[in-house]
Amino acid sequence: GGTQTVGDLKVTMVHADHSCGIEDGGQVIYGGEACGYVIEFSNGIKMYHAGDTAVFGDMRIIGDLYAPSIAMLPIGGHYTMGPREAAYACKLLRPKAVIPMHFGTFPVLTGKPSELKKLAKGVEVVEMKPGQTIG
Repeated sequence: GGTQTVGDLKVTMVHADHSCGIEDGGQVIYGGEACGYVIEFSNGIKMYHAGDTAVFGDMRIIGDLYAPSIAMLPIGGHYTMGPREAAYACKLLRPKAVIPMHFGTFPVLTGKPSELKKLAKGVEVVEMKPGQTIG
């Protein structure tokens, strides 16, 4: 954890629930703690980037402490949560909008933003293309 100020941004490291091993010579070496980030912009908007993670109960604490209005959540369904779990994460975090990520880049990452849209009631699902920006 901890918060650092980088220019006009405040960046807080938060927990993620994901394995962190690196395979080297047939052995798995511990790769460190998985993490996500809460980024607060100079205009007061807070965005939660979950990183690679499963849904976990303490996402409610992230919602309570930081109140992110935007959440970037993985939906691939393999290595990370899928759309169903991401919709539940939205209930815990209570963002106004969610940006699905970590899907469709490998054959096993089968989660679809359309599935998340059906399940995440009351949350705007913003599907972005690679390289696309929002302002």
